[in-house]
This record gives sequence, C-alpha cells and structure tokens, in this order.
Amino acid sequence: MAGAGASGRDKRATAARLKTALGGESGTAAVGELRGLLERVLAPAAGPGGGEAAAEALEWCRCLLSGGEPWDSFVQAVRAYDPATLCGLVWTANFVAYRCRTCGISPCMSLCAECFHQGEHAGHDYNMFRSQAGGACDCGDSNVMREAGFCKRHRIKSNSNVPCVPKDLLMMSELVLPQFIFSLIQHLREGYNEPALDLPSEKDLHKILQVLEPHVSFLEDLTKMGGAMRSVLTQVLTSQQFYKDLSSGVGENACAKKSHEKYLIALKGSGLAFPEDKIACGMQEQGAGTSTLAVQGLAGATATSGQGDSSDEEDQDGSQGVGKRKRVKLSSTTKDQSIMDVLKHKCFLEELLFWTIKYEFPQKMVTFLLNMLPDQDYKIAFTKTFVQHYAFIMKTLKKSHESDTMSNRIVHISVQLFSNEELARQVTEECQLLDIMVTVLLYMMESCLIKSELQDEENSLHVVVNCGEALLKNNTYWPLVSDFINILSHQSVAKKFLEDHGLLVTWMNFVSFFQGMNLNKRELNEHVEFESQTYYAAFAAELEACAQPMWGLLSHCKVRETQEYTRNVVRYCLEALQDWFDAINFVDEPAPNQVTFHLPLHRYFAMFLSKAVKCQELDLDTILPDQEMLMKLMIHPLQIQASLSEIHSNMWVRNGLQIKGQAMTYVQSHFCNSMIDPDIYLLQVCASRLDPDYFISSVFERFKVVDLLTMASQHQNTVLDSEHERSMLEGALTFLVLLLSLRLHLGMTDDEILRAEMVAQLCMNDRTHKNPNPKSGIIPGSLSFESVLSAVADFKAPVFEPGGSMQQGMYTPKAEVWDKEFDPVMVILRTVYRRDVQSAMDRYTAFLKQSGKFPGNPWPPYKKRTPLHPSYKGLIKLLHCKTLHIVLFTLLYKILMDHQNLSEHVLCMVLYLIELGLENSPEQESDEEESAGGQERCHDSWFPGSNLVSNMRHFINYVRVRVPETAPEVKREPPASTSSDGLASSQNSGTAQVFSLVAERRKKFQEIINRNTSEANQVVRPKTSMKWSAPGATPQLTTAILEVKESILSLLIKLHHKLSGKQNSYYPPWLDDVDVLIHPEIPRYSHGDGMTAVERILLKAAVQSRLNKRIIEEICRKVTPPVPPKKISSAEKKTLDKEERRQKARERQQKLLAEFASRQKSFMETAMDVESPDADIAMEVATSEQHVSEAIYDCVICGQSGPSTEDRPTGLVVLLQASSVLGQCRNSTEPKRLPTTEEEQIYPWDTCAALHDVRLTTLQRYFKDSSCLQAVSIGWEGGVYVQTCGHTLHIDCHKSYMESLRNDQVLQGFSVDKGEFTCPLCRQFANSVLPCYPGNNVERSLWQSHSNKCMQDLVQEVEDLQEQLGTFPVSISSETNLSKEMESVMKDIKSTTQKKYTDYSKTPGSPDNDFLFMYSVARTNLELELVHRGGNLCSGGASTAGKRSCLNQLFHVLAMHMRLYSIDSAYNPWRKLTQPIQDKNSDEELPEVPVLYRDVSSLLLIQILTMPQPLHKEHFACIIKVLFTLLYTQALAALSVKCSAEDRMAWKESGALKKVVCLPDYAKKHLFHIGVSYIADNLSGVNPDSVECYLQQFCLPFLRITSLLQHHLFGGDLPSCQEDEEFTVLASCLGLLPSFQSAHQFTSASCLDWPVPAFDMISQWCSELASFGDRHPDQVKALLIQEPKWDLPRLLQLPENYNTIFQYYHRKTCTVCTKVPKDPAVCLVCGTFVCLKGLCCKQQSYCECVLHSQNCGAGTGIFLLINASVIIIIRGHRFCLWGSVYLDAHGEEDRDLRRGKPLYICKERYKVLEQQWVSHTFDHINKRWGPHYNGL
Repeated sequence: MAGAGASGRDKRATAARLKTALGGESGTAAVGELRGLLERVLAPAAGPGGGEAAAEALEWCRCLLSGGEPWDSFVQAVRAYDPATLCGLVWTANFVAYRCRTCGISPCMSLCAECFHQGEHAGHDYNMFRSQAGGACDCGDSNVMREAGFCKRHRIKSNSNVPCVPKDLLMMSELVLPQFIFSLIQHLREGYNEPALDLPSEKDLHKILQVLEPHVSFLEDLTKMGGAMRSVLTQVLTSQQFYKDLSSGVGENACAKKSHEKYLIALKGSGLAFPEDKIACGMQEQGAGTSTLAVQGLAGATATSGQGDSSDEEDQDGSQGVGKRKRVKLSSTTKDQSIMDVLKHKCFLEELLFWTIKYEFPQKMVTFLLNMLPDQDYKIAFTKTFVQHYAFIMKTLKKSHESDTMSNRIVHISVQLFSNEELARQVTEECQLLDIMVTVLLYMMESCLIKSELQDEENSLHVVVNCGEALLKNNTYWPLVSDFINILSHQSVAKKFLEDHGLLVTWMNFVSFFQGMNLNKRELNEHVEFESQTYYAAFAAELEACAQPMWGLLSHCKVRETQEYTRNVVRYCLEALQDWFDAINFVDEPAPNQVTFHLPLHRYFAMFLSKAVKCQELDLDTILPDQEMLMKLMIHPLQIQASLSEIHSNMWVRNGLQIKGQAMTYVQSHFCNSMIDPDIYLLQVCASRLDPDYFISSVFERFKVVDLLTMASQHQNTVLDSEHERSMLEGALTFLVLLLSLRLHLGMTDDEILRAEMVAQLCMNDRTHKNPNPKSGIIPGSLSFESVLSAVADFKAPVFEPGGSMQQGMYTPKAEVWDKEFDPVMVILRTVYRRDVQSAMDRYTAFLKQSGKFPGNPWPPYKKRTPLHPSYKGLIKLLHCKTLHIVLFTLLYKILMDHQNLSEHVLCMVLYLIELGLENSPEQESDEEESAGGQERCHDSWFPGSNLVSNMRHFINYVRVRVPETAPEVKREPPASTSSDGLASSQNSGTAQVFSLVAERRKKFQEIINRNTSEANQVVRPKTSMKWSAPGATPQLTTAILEVKESILSLLIKLHHKLSGKQNSYYPPWLDDVDVLIHPEIPRYSHGDGMTAVERILLKAAVQSRLNKRIIEEICRKVTPPVPPKKISSAEKKTLDKEERRQKARERQQKLLAEFASRQKSFMETAMDVESPDADIAMEVATSEQHVSEAIYDCVICGQSGPSTEDRPTGLVVLLQASSVLGQCRNSTEPKRLPTTEEEQIYPWDTCAALHDVRLTTLQRYFKDSSCLQAVSIGWEGGVYVQTCGHTLHIDCHKSYMESLRNDQVLQGFSVDKGEFTCPLCRQFANSVLPCYPGNNVERSLWQSHSNKCMQDLVQEVEDLQEQLGTFPVSISSETNLSKEMESVMKDIKSTTQKKYTDYSKTPGSPDNDFLFMYSVARTNLELELVHRGGNLCSGGASTAGKRSCLNQLFHVLAMHMRLYSIDSAYNPWRKLTQPIQDKNSDEELPEVPVLYRDVSSLLLIQILTMPQPLHKEHFACIIKVLFTLLYTQALAALSVKCSAEDRMAWKESGALKKVVCLPDYAKKHLFHIGVSYIADNLSGVNPDSVECYLQQFCLPFLRITSLLQHHLFGGDLPSCQEDEEFTVLASCLGLLPSFQSAHQFTSASCLDWPVPAFDMISQWCSELASFGDRHPDQVKALLIQEPKWDLPRLLQLPENYNTIFQYYHRKTCTVCTKVPKDPAVCLVCGTFVCLKGLCCKQQSYCECVLHSQNCGAGTGIFLLINASVIIIIRGHRFCLWGSVYLDAHGEEDRDLRRGKPLYICKERYKVLEQQWVSHTFDHINKRWGPHYNGL
C-alpha cells in the first residue's frame, strides 16, 4: 500500500485501483482500505506540521476524488452535469455589484456585473453600488427577482435536459468527502483553546486559519463544480449518520478522542450548556418579568432547535418587578452530563457553523458556506442551523473586538437567507424564528440597562439602555436589527408577528428600554464640563431598533382586513405606556428642566392610530384610551416642543453644543418622519379629544409664558428671564399654528404630502435631484416622485459662475408654486437652521418683486388647508375656546400699546391664528338671536360664547390686572362713576379669568379625573402647584383696574392704522364694491405685509357675519385718534424707552443676522470670481501716466504710497510655481484620448518636452557643452511660472507680516515655513515677493519709431554695451537692500522647481546651467502668456492679465543676475551674427553649435537680458532685425531640406526662388549647393506656392514672442488682426517692415535687413554646417528641421459615459506592484495609471500620486479617482478635491459612486478644469486645500 509520501504517479495508480475495487465485488474491503489511507493522510498531526503536509493531503484527495484521472478532466466531467439555474456568485466587501429596482421583488436583490450586463435593464431604475458587507448574485432566483431581469445564461430552465449523473463519477467523492470535512473539523477543534479571561488570543486563531486556508479553498473549488458536486456535499454535510460514525469519539483512535474532548470543553465554555427543559416558557407568560424568562427560554430553544416543553419551575421569577430586573446571565456552570446529549450537534454542517462562529466568521468559511446556497436542500438545512445558533452568534458578536468586520460577515450570510419570503416563512413556522430574534435582541439590550432618572429620580422603577455603552455607541446591534427588519418585510412573517400577543408584549417591552433614554438635564449654573456625544447613539438606536421595524409593520397594515393587528399593537402599546407612567411615578406635571427626545412608545401608538384612520377605516374613538390617559400622553411630546423652543432661545446654552445637535437631529430630514411628525400628530389627537381651554392653558404653561399674558405693561415672570420671554412666546404661538394647520396625518393623501414636502424643501433652497425631498420615506425614483417634481419645479441645467465655482443641476420652484403653494408653516416645521426660514422668505420676497405682485417686505402668506378628516374635527375647538380668545385679545392689546417683548413675529402668528379661526368656524350663527341675547350672556366671563366670529366684536371695558406696585397702572384710580357701575363690576369679576390659566387647568384636570372615577383619586399632588410658584404668590403684586373699551375688531382696525402710520387708513372695501363679500377670495389679498393680513381678516369677519360688518363700519366712522399713551413719569419713561429700544435693537439684529446668513450664503456662491478684472481693486502696476518720472506703488500692508527705492524696495506679491504645461503641447491638432482598452496606449514621444529634450541631448553629443546650453531653452518641463495679483507691498512690511503669520496658531491651508502666504488685500495665494526695480517710466514713452542711426552703428553699440558689464545701474559691489532682495527672489525661483529641471550641463553645477535656467524662466513666462492668449496674438489689446503681469519686474531681476556671467567675447553669438569671422581651426575636441542650429528665441533673450537695463528701443529693434536674418535663413534651410532634388533643381533654374528671396544668385547657389551636397534626396517635393506660407509659419512663433516682449518692456498695445495677416501686422509692429504694404504682393523676404552682405553671412553659417556634415552626415538634416508649430496644451479627452472608464480601470492591475489597487487613479495629463495612497508603490516615503505629480507636472497633478468619480488636484505639498466632471442625468455629481446612477461627461466642467490647469489658477480658485504629507 503506498505511503503518504508516494509520488504523483503512484497516487494516481492507487486511486484508480481503489475505484475499480469499490465498483467490484470486494467493495467492503476496499472501503476499509480507503478509510485507513485517508486517516493516515489527513491525520491532524500532519496538518500543522507545515504547508507541505497539507499540500500532500490535498494532492491525495484530488487523486482519489478523480479516481486517478487528471484533475482538470474530472472537473470538466462534473461540470457537464450542472443544472445551474442560479448564479449564486458570492462576493465580499467592496465588490461592485448592481441593483435593479424595476426587476427586484426583495429590496436586497443584487446582481454581479456579468449577469447585469447580460440581462436587459435599459431604461430600468438601476444603480451600481459598492457592497459593504458582501453579498451574492440573485440572478435566476425567482423568489427575489422577476424573471424578465434574468441574464441570458440563467434564463433557460435547464433541469429537463441535464442528463442523470453516472453513479461511478462521484462514487469516490461520497466516500472521501466525509473524512475530509471531518479532518477539517478536527483541525478546528484542535486549534481552539478556550481563552483565559474571555479574550481569544487572536494570533492563535489566525495561525490555525492560515493553516486551513488550502483546505477551505479546496472545498470552495468543489462548490464551483456545479450542482452535481454540491448535492454530494450537501448530503455529506447534513447526514446525521456520517457525523455519528466519525465524530462520536468512540473507537480506538486516541487522536479523535482528544479532539472530541476539546469540542466538549469549547461547548461548555461558550455557555451553551443549559438545562434542556427550559424552553420558550417566557413566550406564554405575560407581565412584567417576561423578558427575563424569555431569555432563559431562548437558551433552551437554541440548544434543542425548538423541541421540548416549557416547565413551570420559573414562575417564581414572574413576580419580579420590572425595574428590579437584574442583568440576566446565562448559566454556564452546570456540569450535568445529560445536557451534553441535548446540545449534541447532529451533523457536520451544524458543527462547522459552530466553529465558524467561534472563530468569528473567517471570510473563507463564510464564502464556502454561501457558495453552497444554490442547492435547495442545503439552503433549508443551513437556514435552520443558522437560526438555531442565533443566540450564540449574538454572544460572540458582543465579545468580539472586530465587531464591525464580524457584523458585515453575519449580514452577508443572513441577508441571503432571510430575503427569501418562502424560506423566511418556513423557518418562522418551524423554528420559532420570530421568538428567537425578539428574545435575542431583548437579551442583548439587557446587558446595558441603567435606571432611568426621568421624572422621579429616587423611586423610578423604569430602566433604559445606557447610550454610552459600546454596544450602542458602535452600533453592534445592527446585524440583528437589520435581520429583523428584513424578515418583517415579508407579509406572511409580519402577519404572524402581529397576531402573536406574547410576541407583541415582549416587543413593547424591548421598545420601552429606549423610552426616555439619553435624558438631558438643563444646566443652570456652570457650563457642563464634558459634552457627551451619546446622542448620536441614541438617535441611531431609536431609528434603527424601534422606528424601522415599526415602518416595516405599518407597511402591512394598509387594508381594512388588517384592523385586528392595529388593535393588538395599540392595546399592548398602551399597556406598556401605562406601565411606564407607573414606573416613573408620573402624575400630571413633568419634572422641570428635563427633556428626552426619545419616546418610541408614544410614536408607535401615534403611527398605528394614524394608519387605523387613514387606511383601515377604524373608528378612532374605539381605540383611544380615556381622557386621563390622553392627558398623560400629551405631556412628554409637549415637553419636547417647549424644550425645542427653549434650546433655540439659548436657555440650554450651558449644556454645550450637543443639545443644539439633538434639537436639530430631531427635525432633520432622516429622522423627522419618525420623530417630530408622530409627536405633533399625537398632540393633535389629544387636542381634538381634550377640553380646549385645558389644552391651550397647558401649552402656555409648558412654554412658561403665562405671566407674560397680562394686559399690564409690566409683569413679573417667575419661571423665565425676560430676555427669553419673547422667543418663548413666539415659540408657543408658532407651535399652536403648526398644531392647528398641519394636516400631514389628518387627511392629506400621500401625493399631497409628497408635494407639500417637496415645495417646502424647494422654497428654502434650490435642490439637486437626489434631495428635493429626502423625507417621508419616499425615495427619489418612486413613480409619483418624478411626476410631482416636474409639476412643482423647473430644472436649471448646471452652470458656471464667473469664479469657476461649480453648480450642479438644480430644481427651482415654478412661479405658480410661489404664488399659490408656498407654505411657511411647512417650512418652519422642516427647517433645521433658523436661517433657512429667512432664506425661504427672501426667495419669496424676490419672487413677488420680480413678478410685480408686491414691492415691499411681505409677511408669510396664509395658505388654505386641506379639509380635516372627520375623526379629527375636535381640533377646531381649540380655535374657538375662550382661553385662546383671551390670549389673542391680550396680545393684540399689548402690541398696540407697544409693551415690551413683543415682536412682528408674535403679531404675525396672532393674526394667523385669528385667520385660522375664521376659516374653520363652526356653523354660521344666526345674527338676530345673537344680538338679543348678547348682553345677558356676558356676565359670566370675558366673552359671551366660544365662537370666534361673534367674540371678535365683543367689547371689553375694564380688566382687573395684577401688577407690581411700581407699575404705571396702579397710580390711575378708575373713574368714580365706573367703579360703582354694575356692568363694570360684573365685567371685572370676570377679568381675572386669564390669569387663573393655571388654576383653570388644575380644575379641569380634577374634573376629568373625577369623571373617570378610576382608582386615581389619590393622583392630585398638591406639591406641584408650588413647583411653579403661581403668579399670585409674589407679595409685591397688587390689583389694578384697567380701562380697555376695545374689541378684537377695533384692535385690528387700530393696528392697521398703526402699521400704516396713517390716521384712518382702513376703509371697508365692500362700501365701494359689494362683490367683495360674495367672492372674498381676491388675489390682491394673498400676498402682502401686515396691513394686507389685517384687511384680509376683517374682510373674512365681515363675510361671516352681518353684525361684524356693521360694527366694522361703525368703528371706521368714529374717527379714532390713536390710543393716547398713558401718563408716565419721565424716569419710568426712560426705563421703558430703554427697554423698548433694546428690544427693537434685538429684533433688528436678529433679522439682520438671519438676512446676513442667507446673503452670505448667496455671496459665497457668486463671489468666487477670480478671473474678472473688476475684482481687482488693484493699482495699475507701473502703468501710471507717462509723464511721471517714477512709478508710485501702494503698500497693501501699511497703506503708504511711494516709489520703490534701493533702501526700501517695494515688491509685487507673486506666486512662483513649477509648470510642465508647455511640455504637454503636441504637434497634432487632435487631442489624445484616455485609454479605455488594452490596445489604446499613450506614448509621450510627440510632446514638446520630449522633442526639446531629444534635441538638447543630440546637440550635447556633438558640440561643446557650454555652447549647447545657449543654443536652446529649457523649462518646457518644470519651468518656473510667475504670476501676481497685482498688489504691492514694502518688503520689510512683508517680512513682519510673515512673522505674524508664523506666530499665528490658527494655521491656514498653507505652510508659512515654505514662505507661503495670502495677499493681505485680495487673499490670493502667493509664496514670494518680486522686488520692483526703481527707475523712471520715461523709457516707455521714447517711441522713436525709426532712429536715424544706420544699422552698422547700432550693431556696434549693442556689442559695446554687452562688453561693459559694470554699467549696471545698481552696482553689484555695493550690497543694497534691493540687490539682496533680488538675490533672495532668484533663490526662490530656483528652489521652486526640482534640481533635475535646472541641471542639464554635463559638468554639474557649471555656471552655464544657471545662465540657461535664467533666460529660460523668461522664455517660459512669455510662452505661457502666449498660450493663455490662445496661441496667437490676433486678439491684440493690452495683455489680458495687463495689471497682473509681472514680466517687466521679472526681466529686471533676471537681467541683473545674467549680467554677472560675462560671455567671452570670442564666443559671443552677436559677433557670429553680425560680422564674418575668419575660420580659426580650433583644436578643441568639440566644436561650437553652428548658428543655424541655434534657437533664435533663446538668442533673443540672451541678447536682451545681457544688455544694461533699461534698454533703448533702437537697440531692441536692431537685435530683432539681426536675429530675423538668421531665422529666415534657418527657414530656407529647413525648407530646402524638405524638398526633393528635382524640386531644388527646378527652382534653381526657374528662378521662382529669385522672386521669393531677393538674394544675390550666387548666395543661393552656394547655400543650396552646400545644402544639396549633404542632404539626402528622399524628401517629397513642396509646391512652390506654399513656400511663402511655410516661411511665414516658420517665423511666426519668434515674432509672437518678440512682440510680447516688446509689449512688456516698452508698453504700448498689441494690434489686433485677422489670422491670415498676423505675420505682416507683427512684423510692422516690430519695425521689420519699413513701409506697410498691401498683403497680396507682400513677401516675407521684404522684412530682411542685413547688417553685412547677405552672401558673406550665409556662406559663413553654411560652412559651419559643411564642416559638421563631413563628420556626421546622418545628423545634418535632422538638426536643421525644427518643428515650430505646436498645438495648445490639452488634457486627455474623456469618454462620454463614465462606465467605460470605471469598468476598464477599477479591476486593472497596477504596472508597478501588479496588484489591483484599492484606490485606483489615472492622471488626466498623460494617462498614467497609479495607486492612490497605495503603500505598495511607495518610494522614499512618497506615495505614487505625489511622485507622479512631480514627474509629470513638476508638482501639479490632476487625477481622476476611479472609484469616486472625483478629480483631485495635487499642487506641491497640498491637495484639494476639485469636484467631478461626470454628472448624472439630473446634472448632479455622484461622489464615491454612492448612488451608482449612470454618469455622463460634462464638457463645460472639463473645459473649466483644463482652463484652470493651463492658466495655473488652481491655487486661487479652489479654496479647500489641505496638506497631503506625501501620502496620496
């Protein structure tokens, strides 16, 4: 028998032999032999012995399974029998998958990319998403998705035609696999050591898992062989027989025995050993102790998979009170042997899952278990096993350190199991899934309960979760909750839940743990020391654990047949609430200064009530509790509303910012429909059923403003500081308006709600498509969403603002929405920040102005409401109760009398309430009967009845008020006659009514309670009335009687006069036009200010009652003088005035602040303007009048003006940056595309930088180094670009400014140590100061167009000037401040770019390098300006960056440094250009560069910069003329090289050339003979007509550069012209054209002006070439042809659809590290693919993106982040997120691809990006920069 170490051939032979034997007669013997072999090979001892043993074992298994066949062919054979109808591909976190809502049945449906693209989903509502926890592809599973969406592969129902599996194919598998899986389990048992102190030593676990990696991978490969192999595996995993045979530990094998013992220990250690008979007994129990029992019951349930009966041994626990609940610990101490039998795992699958959990869900195991799911039998078995281990999973999760990873893996599994309704239903029925889930959740939360301190701190029996515990803070509970929500989404399961009373009780028990959590106590003395952030956890917990299951259940209560469910929930909810009130000892007053935002039980109650009325046609009164319970129910939600107002009034300021955070979260879009909406609805229900006077007085008392509601001008508030009174009063009235006008749950349809929500959101601000309405659980994409959106809003396409700040596509409200639907009440309800209300009002005002409807400052409009549902009619009673009318009357009176602490907002709300009352009045009263009985009825109280319409006209004569003795009212004795008057005294007896608001409330409460005559007679606690010291309690109050003699109507009319500031401003409109009364809905009243509102109300009052109409007319007839102010002594007047002034100031300030906030917002959006010159309040730098001899500069720091001097130089604020933009020019007009396939690649051979590089290297090969370095320019890559904002400052001022920045702790986004700062005036980013050269501007006006000196003299002068170095005005020898600064800025310029971009010489550090670098800086800046002008000078005009150009100053600095390097006169290029020199045959090994190879523009800069400054215009012109002759010769040479020999001959003969070039014939001959003799003849001919064109094109770049240079040195505008005449215009501008000729006869040769006979010069230049050609004939030609025509620099072109980029790059491997990067990015300049932040490609502490930005863009990088669709800019040591150039169909970005909608290129944005890159303005336009520390 071959041993374990047998060779591959032996193994195969053995396997084949065994297979035949097994098929034959001697089968049993062979089985024994096989078993023996496997035991040897797979012995666990061999496993950890290293990888070889494991590999050996797997090799054996492969051989045995395939029966000696080659493994691959075996795999093929098995695959042939795969009846795959499901895809089932399993993926892990971060995988990119798709979800199609159109095809999905379950919301969790997902597809792999392959199935998605193979399916037909065009036009569907789909999105791409990045999997967070992992998942599996559902293609082919009709339980989860509709068949129409299946892909081509899984659409075929292939079960029919798959042939039957031959028996012998898988025979070996059936024998080998059980032992293989058992060996795996043995390894797992062996490796697990029950850790000490509950901390699994993670290293050990990790080691074992690594050893087992190949085993699990092997199993995974088996699952991929398809259905046939899966069914064998299923059989092995679920068979109880195999398990019994192999793992019982019985038998001779000591090894197996040991592992079995370890397994038992592990079981015990896991606390899974319970008395077997304790099962689900808690489920039947009801009452307080349920949760305790249920948990212990659960333990049993898990152990026995739901068999066994409950026993009664636990009943004594039932008596435990709910508050005394101890933490329940599951017993783990039992050593009873019988238990072990109970928990015996019955098959491999169960034990495998047990170890998977024990090892905290290793990814490989999870993937294996999930890969098996396409097998139906396995799926059911596995689901049951999973449910059975549910409690154990929860306990492991709680202990885990990596709970996040573990959570993801758990959900990865459970979402596959529970999304399937059929399966979920089956498990619910067979395994008590719901009981287990609810109990596990309950148990989990029980571990972190604390005593509630709400209400009665000492005696409270209520317990709540502690939000500070890790369990809540880290959201550890989410996997369990998400499973629960998932199964409740299935109707059949939810139905079961709602029918099961025991479950509902347990669930309400669970919810009550959250009731009152995270209690806030108002700090009254010091500021709280530590601001706890527990509120995040609390809000998340209520939303996820309470609200989401609630919404899940509600979604199944939509029809009449489900009434029973609602009754159940409401019943148990009320029971739980009653228990809660008892537990916290609640009677009738909430404890002061406490608030909790968490009342999930109230909210369950409210939402089920709402559903009952809206969908199930239940009669509300049948499910509502009694009055007393309603009174209790309203207290806490009302407390929250009052606290919101207190928080906004800054009364909780000592609790820190977090309390504001809570107030905002409570109304924030994701929470509002589970928090504030149910609360307000519950209050509306209570209000509609309780006594209105009681309710109204409760509200004012809760808001602590009862004392303010007095007619007296002064009062004392015992519970509120006076500075908070106004905002609390506003809060109370606003709350009443909300309560009475919201109809969200009172009769609006879903579409109406959606519309109202949308309008409110759009009115505050324009919105993007993804969030016009993130609320009310309606997701963009639902059908009504789109139709409503298009009905209320217009789409504004994404636009650019001038500063390049980017807009997304926005929706903005249509005009008719502003006109008819703008609802301020809804806006107030939905705003998180107060400034949003202001913003909505500002937008409304703007609309009215624009449409000409109202010019002034409008008040919030009144909007008609949807009719109330009949069940809530009682709500109207609030508007018609005396208490409210008294309050309204009092407030109107106080406003009219200008009492303090009232505001426009108060008046607005008062009028709103009156209008609501008139709109919703009860039946029309009969006027006649009313007038008869009016007088008699008014003795009992202020008002005769409760109807607002009639109460409005009721006059009130005298009021008795309680006032402080100092008040003015006390001094006025009432007139003698009236006090004795019967009417008055009866009137007065009723006056104290409103001030007994509180007493009134008590009385009502008492009545209700007596009426209920329940056991509650002991309820009224007298002590509460002392808690709020009743208003009468303070001793210094006295009673005074006030003469009023007003009615609400008369007060309104007087208010109108007051608002208009005119006497008798109100004139009843119906006197002119009776129609008004018939059609009161007149548009002119719908928008306007306070006066409009008053007129509207009076009109409505008149319409409703003839009496009112008459009384209004009467009041208007009596011309009423405004109410005389009471006589007040001057001292009092002063204090009153002061108060009033303060008050008005405060109001004004509030209003201003709100306006300011919204203005600031809009300003920030538009003020990012960088490009438009108006933004500069800059002085024109050195362009002041021509007559002033010296330039004057303003210092933006000290503000002084003056010239720049040598001692105190002024400098320009500049930003130096290295740039490789020029190097990116290509000579093709077609921009390169970003590669999106393997075929397309970009090679950087044709870029400007590459070609210049090649040229320089070639020259350096053949010629003398120092002369090479003057023959070209560098700086195409890494050149230094200098730009300024145009502001100047003294250099010493700047130094102190930098010092102060250095000491400033608040560091901005730049680094001061690197010399960075922002311009003190315009805040533009800068990093150096360029000294301004002192001197006069006279030179600029010396425009001698043609001097009379002859050319020869000028040439000589230029030469002399170059020789005399010392005449530089600022002598170098004497160090002045100016020269020091010039040196330091030169250092800055050099250090701006990297060393490799400045060192081109063969001898490092040679001065030639510096010389080359300096004139190249000038070249770079000129070339870039040319690029900014579009590559030509046709547009002319002053430089667009006229004020901002610093070239003039830059030239001075460069010139000063260039003059330090003398050019040896023998080598001075000027000589070679202007005089024939005899050829000295030098002995140097390398010659100088021939003149014809030199770059003319470089020569120009060398000449100009080595001349003494300031330069004379005539010398400048002379230099240009000389250089033009060289340029022209080069052009001819290049041209002749391009022609063929025949062409040349033809030219020579025809003399066509004579016309072209006015040269002596022999010169041409000479030139061409030399040319011809050395130049090969294989170039195609050139059409002679195009010769002129070619020559002009060749010369143009030089002319452009020269014109720009002239413009900067000497001023003067550039002429503008057509493109075709650019050459002539520039030539004449430069003085090359003597007299301007008309274009048609013009030839470029007429610009030539030779200083010496042309023939001599040309022969000399050609002879240099000739001697070079002798030595290197192959190079002559190549160097002659220079490519002068470059296209403008462009970024790569991007494809239309983002998916093209994404699909190619997101799986692409990095060329450096050959891995798939976690964050791939691609450079938009050159297309290189890089790893963002990848440590894999890090070099010397630089990550790849930073490195690439230095190599590709000299420190500027533009990268597209593939996985986020965002562009990131790296600039030096900083980076910023630029935004996205890909937008969805609604013009929105999708950062991080969260929504995964298809994205399309936005060409305008890409243009802006390119524009910013080319113009180097990233630093100025993008504001949010941060350091990247080389980590990108």
